[in-house]
Amino acid sequence: MFDKSWSAKIETKTAGLRKALEEIILSVDSFQVQSSGDNRRPDLLIFELGSEIDKEFSLIHSLLEEDVVGEIFLTSRSSDPSVILQALRAGAKEFFPHPIKKEELVQALVKFRQRREKAEAGETVRNGRIVQILGSKGGVGTTTVAVNLAIALAAQKNIQSVALVDMNLLFGEIPLFLEIQPNYHWGEIAKNIDRLDSTFLMNILTKHSSGIHVLPSPTKLNGHGTATPVIVQHMLNFMQKMFDFIIVDGGQSLYETSLKVLEMSDTVLLISILSLPCLSNANKLLRSFNDLGFFKNDAIKIVINRYMKNSEITLKDAKAAIKKDILWTIPNDYRSTISAINQGKSLSQIAPKAAITESFGHFAELLSKGEVQQKKGRKRFFG
Repeated sequence: MFDKSWSAKIETKTAGLRKALEEIILSVDSFQVQSSGDNRRPDLLIFELGSEIDKEFSLIHSLLEEDVVGEIFLTSRSSDPSVILQALRAGAKEFFPHPIKKEELVQALVKFRQRREKAEAGETVRNGRIVQILGSKGGVGTTTVAVNLAIALAAQKNIQSVALVDMNLLFGEIPLFLEIQPNYHWGEIAKNIDRLDSTFLMNILTKHSSGIHVLPSPTKLNGHGTATPVIVQHMLNFMQKMFDFIIVDGGQSLYETSLKVLEMSDTVLLISILSLPCLSNANKLLRSFNDLGFFKNDAIKIVINRYMKNSEITLKDAKAAIKKDILWTIPNDYRSTISAINQGKSLSQIAPKAAITESFGHFAELLSKGEVQQKKGRKRFFG
């Protein structure tokens, strides 16, 4: 347990804003506010941008480069995305447009404290698990599974951070499923891969109310950077250092970047329904993965979506058809699912007590407790 206090310095243009910030900071345990005349190095500087933005960004960059401050939070009357992006590129950890919401600043201060305590304790770097969601056929609910599984994982007590990446290149629909309007997508990373760092990435990501961070796909291909296998590998490797889980919605297409994600994934969830075409496709995909020399056959898990106990095709039939065990079944609940999709909400919001929602919760719990073992130099999931 840490009993250290963290010092925060406030630089604002108005006394009223300074007073408000001071009250919020002092309401969080382990923080103290430095007086204006205190020239000691603060652990945190909260700085209000004024009219000379370029000059101030240059100053902020210098303060961080010369280690005059620990971290910097910025606030401004402008909420222009270009200003926010410039702020984070300058090295700021957080950006708060006016009026500052107390709960957002408190959350940022708590995260700051956690980062510093982990650094003091010498905690090892996070190595997040990549879970790719693939469909055996179009329309089997790949995005529904990816979205609701990511949200269910974020609700697990032992999971601190979850990212949801849409690699369904041209037809990614995750923003519609979550009713969010992202300013950026992974095309921005592809164009600026040499500048990828934690602040740049966190600005590109869109945070959903559930706590997950979303990286959408471009809505069109023209003018956007290409997600080559090399870029995807670099991006996911970086995200593994920041998130406990990275859920990748891979859609149904298999192309070079999808195969790179497949190669990197700790777990691949192949989604099917109990129909002959889907099971036949699942079988073909498994054989194709094997023919391509992928070592991940033991990490590829079959998930049956829209499962009904009275289906003409039983789970035993499915297992025999694809020659592989079924890891999980997600019950059929058309009404709740379509309502959630049409409203841009998760199943946990629309039907928190429904069997399908509970199924996602139990599935997330299983994934969060699964152990990744090493075998022949490769990762395996669930032994």
